[in-house]
Amino acid sequence: MVRGSYAKGIAKRAEILEVALDVVAEMGCRNAPNVEIARRVGLTQAGLMHHFGSREELYMAVLRARDERDTEAHWINEPNFAGFLRVIEHNTTVPGLVQLYVEFSAEASIGKHPAHEFFVERYEWVRQSTKQAVRVAQDSGEFGPNVDADIVADLVVATADGLQQQWLLDRSIDMVARLQTLWNGIATLSKLPREN
Repeated sequence: MVRGSYAKGIAKRAEILEVALDVVAEMGCRNAPNVEIARRVGLTQAGLMHHFGSREELYMAVLRARDERDTEAHWINEPNFAGFLRVIEHNTTVPGLVQLYVEFSAEASIGKHPAHEFFVERYEWVRQSTKQAVRVAQDSGEFGPNVDADIVADLVVATADGLQQQWLLDRSIDMVARLQTLWNGIATLSKLPREN
């Protein structure tokens, strides 16, 4: 059983994450100062950093919390491409979180960045989830037999990430429609006879 100050610390950290998700979604990661997050949870900036050792650690926790929430809300009950598209559709309502994701994923390509391992693991998880969506599409007959789930997963993930980057610059881009077009094209190709 968790007691006393430890339990209070866990509860406060969870509260901070909920508030940080909202603040970053509203204001973006560059415009969301720690002071605003701290103010909304009744802490000083030093108090906030007591729970999260650095701004990077706080924002990585925000990204993890975002993934957990989105998985629970959009993927768990329907682990297929429609669920994937629901996550993308939801992203259009939280541009600040998309900005945080895009910035940290780019910075994580630098091996010593604190988010490096998080994104290595996250990309593996997303690719596996997308491969699962491919198998669901094959089982339902949406996809034919001529499809390589690894290649489809790589293409879908790369397209989704690239579209998010473009969408941050031009909100008229319909990420869901473009991803659906890619998926439909793969479905068509997967049913064509293979050339020898």
